[in-house]
Amino acid sequence: MRLTVGSIQRRGAASGTGPLEFLEASDGNVGIAKAWKELPEVIVADEISSHAGAFALARDLRGAETAFPGIIVILLERPQDSWLAKWSGADAWFTKPVDPFALADRIMELLELKEIA
Repeated sequence: MRLTVGSIQRRGAASGTGPLEFLEASDGNVGIAKAWKELPEVIVADEISSHAGAFALARDLRGAETAFPGIIVILLERPQDSWLAKWSGADAWFTKPVDPFALADRIMELLELKEIA
């Protein structure tokens, strides 16, 4: 994740955006609380985190009365779980092992699309 964030940071610096802040959560429940408190632009969640996983995190954030406005990316263990990622409301998903540069490219693309909207 840090390699991916670093790649996004370099691309953002080249386009004039400010520095990125990297937050971590020990599990999905902590991630949900941090997401509502910090309102990050992007969440990258691992499918098999303990307690509430990435699907529960995305579903909770997207299903709230006021849906979470940020981008949610899920890291999958199996490609067969892509339907769960879509069902949960994730904007994108990748099967592990994840190419950090492909992940960075997709996150940048989603951020650019969000700016246009």
